[in-house]
Amino acid sequence: MSYTTEIKQEIAARDLEKHCQKAQLSALIQLTSSLKIARGSFGIVIRSESVTAARRAMFLLKELYKVDTKLEIARKTNLKKNNVYTIEVEKEGKEILEDLGLYSSRGLEIHPGHDIVAKNCCASSYLGGAFLAYGSCNDPQNPSYHLEIALNELDYANYIVKLISRFDMQAKIAKRRSRYVVYLKKADYVSNFLALIGAHDAMMRFEDERIGRDLKNSLSRIDNCEIANEVKTIRAAQKQIEYLQTVIDSGAYDKLNERLKNVVDIRMKYQDHSLSELCEAYQKAYGDAISKSGMKHRLNKLEAIAKSLEE
Repeated sequence: MSYTTEIKQEIAARDLEKHCQKAQLSALIQLTSSLKIARGSFGIVIRSESVTAARRAMFLLKELYKVDTKLEIARKTNLKKNNVYTIEVEKEGKEILEDLGLYSSRGLEIHPGHDIVAKNCCASSYLGGAFLAYGSCNDPQNPSYHLEIALNELDYANYIVKLISRFDMQAKIAKRRSRYVVYLKKADYVSNFLALIGAHDAMMRFEDERIGRDLKNSLSRIDNCEIANEVKTIRAAQKQIEYLQTVIDSGAYDKLNERLKNVVDIRMKYQDHSLSELCEAYQKAYGDAISKSGMKHRLNKLEAIAKSLEE
């Protein structure tokens, strides 16, 4: 089962108040239906390749309007050969559309009236219905976060973007062939949207994968940083040992003052120590505290002596 299917099944399984059921059905019918006019009466024909969306639409029609529905299942002839589920309501189509805010004296509406999505709970149910109809989401194992709803009309896509923005999420629109895709790419937005439409289990799975990936990446960055620092320390130590050996081999060591001799001795003894570790070893050996800058200053002085000897 795909991650998108899991999300849709969770949305469809929600118990909603009647006003939220109307909002969800309004989105499903807006996106998946067409009108059928016969013998002066309005019928509604819903077509969907999602069995979950089709079942939810049938359930809501019967729950809200007690209407008889006719279901047909056909297989597409294209390469995917998906099933197409057709639900037909032969009567009372006009009354249903009017109640769902999709039909008025002006005719069919581009989007439902304000009353349908006035409450935030209804707006979230409406967005859940839109996702049921034509939504998809990348599996959380995919590091490319992406959730989208594919729509036919630009005006309607803008309406969905505006509805999402009510919940402090910024959706964008992209043109894909003949469709307009409303999408979210930020991980926080995808997670918040899933929670908003009631897909809480899917959201938890998304967060588990996301947190695990972020933690792994953080640990990897820490490891890389530590390795880089260690390599840097080793290279610095090797360079210091080389010029200290020059000082020793030339006989200049005997002419150094006691503090510089102590630095030469401690560095040659602890050749893999970092500067901090070298300061600690120095204090233990000679009972004299020295800072990192003080140690660095003395090593720089010895380096300058070694260079002058080489010249």
